[in-house]
Amino acid sequence: MQFDIKDAGLNEEGRLRVEWADRQMPVLAIIRERFSRERPLEGIRLGACLHVTTETANLARTLQAGGCEVYLCASNPLSTQDDVAASLVRDFGIPTFAIRGEDRDTYYKHIHAVLDAEPNLTMDDGCDVVSTLHAERPEQAEKVIGGSEETTTGVIRLRAMAEDGALKYPMIAVNDAGTKHLFDNRYGTGQSTIDGIIRATNILLAGKKVIVCGYGQCGRGVATRARGHGAHVIVTEVDPLRALEATMDGYEVMPIAEAAKAGDIFITVTGDIRVISWEHMQRMKDGAILANSGHFDVEIAVHADPRKPDMPTLDKMAKCRRVIRPSLEEFTLEDGRNLFLAGDGRLVNLAAAEGHPASVMDMSFANQALVAEYLAKNGKDLKPGVYDVPREIDELVARLKLSSMGVGIDRLTPEQDTYLSSWQHGT
Repeated sequence: MQFDIKDAGLNEEGRLRVEWADRQMPVLAIIRERFSRERPLEGIRLGACLHVTTETANLARTLQAGGCEVYLCASNPLSTQDDVAASLVRDFGIPTFAIRGEDRDTYYKHIHAVLDAEPNLTMDDGCDVVSTLHAERPEQAEKVIGGSEETTTGVIRLRAMAEDGALKYPMIAVNDAGTKHLFDNRYGTGQSTIDGIIRATNILLAGKKVIVCGYGQCGRGVATRARGHGAHVIVTEVDPLRALEATMDGYEVMPIAEAAKAGDIFITVTGDIRVISWEHMQRMKDGAILANSGHFDVEIAVHADPRKPDMPTLDKMAKCRRVIRPSLEEFTLEDGRNLFLAGDGRLVNLAAAEGHPASVMDMSFANQALVAEYLAKNGKDLKPGVYDVPREIDELVARLKLSSMGVGIDRLTPEQDTYLSSWQHGT
């Protein structure tokens, strides 16, 4: 078995943490038990580019139980938990290519290692496997049955590919399932982002002005958790409907150029590039803290872009920089101000903490497992394009989660069902 990890000897610690996460993932455990009996993924090779965490390990175990050959690489250079990667290799026999802190060349080498297995299903978190496959191995892409995408940024990229006519096989947007984005994005990102910032800085949020850039589901979650810690939350947005919602949710809303002067902590969750530019940083107060919880490290203009070498960025404009705490770097500017960057501008919840709690990833990865089963059965009948998660899968995940929590709900009576499906009932 081929693999590339930091240290296979870390497996024992990783195995214990995988087991602990599994206790918080009852829906995935139910699916794994059925998969082990029915083996619906027999003969399937799946190439996954995901954050290599304890939760992902339990997803990989579930796919494996269904008969699937799983090949795994990291979807972010700073999100890999090296002990988990070791456990995946040594305890579960899953070829894993992921090392925390790997450089860009190693990152893409690992993606190609997964693609060398010639998977007939793909599973992405950010669309890097899909885009690499289409750009560099187009003939191989035509042989893939289908794939699934975990995150908002990846779905945006996939829809752009589909609109351009470039997408060669069907993709299911797991991110858009109700049991994913309403819970993983909002509750998971909200809690884990604040967790990452606190671990990186050990600051008190109460009384601070926290700027949340973006008010999608992730931004809503971050804003809610920051306010719960006693912070004064300011939201920046480009979408008028979301800005209006944030206003009516009780947050102050203003342009980022104004917020830059007021904020103590800045958190980007948009999926777009240069949300906080050098021009904004020039307005920030001494001691401001910057963090990103969007998928790629492009939301804060930290590192020089080789395509735009003359564009001012934090690392180019600072006169000196130093790591002042684990996952926290200090940049000293020419005027003497210090700005602090958490997690190197990458996903702060994974770079400085452990990512989403397992109980919320239970639903996201239950969707992924069931979508893999769906694609194995139906993918050859689907044309290239981006599809929603089938409603029956989304509802099944919700029902299983409620059952695991001991929560019961009502069902419509025949009379109620008839009433809702009829247009003949008047006032």
